[in-house]
Amino acid sequence: MRVLITGGSGFVGQRLCEKLLALGHAVQVVSRHPDKAREKLPDGCDIRDSALGFMDAPPQAIVNLAGESIAGKRWSEAQKKRLVESRTKATHQLVTLCEQLKASGQPVPKVMISGSAMGYYGDQGKRVVTEETAPHDEFAHRLCAKWEAAAEPVEELGVRLAILRTGLVLDSGGGTLEKMLPPFKMGLGGRFGSGKQFMPWIHRDDLVAAIIFLLEHDALSGVFNGSAPHPVTNAEFTRTLAGQLHRPAIFPVPAFVLKAGLGEMSRLLLTGADMRPARLAEAGFEFHYPTLDRALAAIL
Repeated sequence: MRVLITGGSGFVGQRLCEKLLALGHAVQVVSRHPDKAREKLPDGCDIRDSALGFMDAPPQAIVNLAGESIAGKRWSEAQKKRLVESRTKATHQLVTLCEQLKASGQPVPKVMISGSAMGYYGDQGKRVVTEETAPHDEFAHRLCAKWEAAAEPVEELGVRLAILRTGLVLDSGGGTLEKMLPPFKMGLGGRFGSGKQFMPWIHRDDLVAAIIFLLEHDALSGVFNGSAPHPVTNAEFTRTLAGQLHRPAIFPVPAFVLKAGLGEMSRLLLTGADMRPARLAEAGFEFHYPTLDRALAAIL
């Protein structure tokens, strides 16, 4: 199967490319900087600078992971606009590819797995969150909602669409842990604010496995929560990480410090959702790393 990936050179995309190639699939990658992407990706990836560049080799499946890091910069109004556009423009380009393939009489992809995030739900307090939970209206929700809406037109073209709302992705070499590990290794880690906010998380290998699961199961469409079945609070995450490193975690960061330093973006650290992968579980997907201690033990 030819699988077209946006965001293929990212933290999740790299592992996905490796896994798909190992399974015998042909991997196509869209990157604004093909030469840089080739340095990160395994040999065998067909890398081009736009989705429309693949009109001569129509993909049979699409995985849409492109988007600027939500925690990369303070959320000025200009940065918020960039966060939205980095997701919606890449997604619109994929829709256009499907439209042009159909208009030219070529087959459209059978399936599109399009990214979203736990931010769709906004701050949910202590309630258990499934794919049916109504969102709390805030910037993270509006960002994800626009991202998801941008992908929906492919369904009218006959493409099966699955939206994957991911939690914090854990593994070595990048993602959430890359920024957290240095202070924790020095014994300077601690909870954020009260520590009561939930942190849905998922091991990178489980997320890649979930993407492939959705690619392969033709009956699965709609929204899926891409997070481990046992989310934890920030305080629990802190204790577990510190325990795996055999370090104390006695330096909490007060909420007012985060708000002063990060502004509105501090909500990423101070709020959360007890997000559960209800639909993946119902479909029979099995997590290799269902608990945080098991995931961190494997990573560290």
